[in-house]
Amino acid sequence: MSEINLLEKEEDIEKATKALKAMAHPLRLKILCALKNEEMPVLEIVKQVGSSQSNISQHIDILRTKDIIESRRDGNKILCKIKDTKILQLVANMQTVFCSGDS
Repeated sequence: MSEINLLEKEEDIEKATKALKAMAHPLRLKILCALKNEEMPVLEIVKQVGSSQSNISQHIDILRTKDIIESRRDGNKILCKIKDTKILQLVANMQTVFCSGDS
């Protein structure tokens, strides 16, 4: 079994760093947790995360510019989803580690 060394691929380090920086804000992490496996309207994200719509929209824009989420218009709704399955995996792993209920 060969071990892949993250340090060998500079582009992987850059991609990981970019994603982790974008996710490092509590509201953005909450948005990603809300979106974890589904496409969701912005208003539903606002409801789940518990902040103002303008604040959530600003953070969604940051996540979109960092290529972490994508959005599309459906009638009068803006639907968002996580763009990369690796981010889904990372969010799931963080939930397992930090949200297990064990302190």
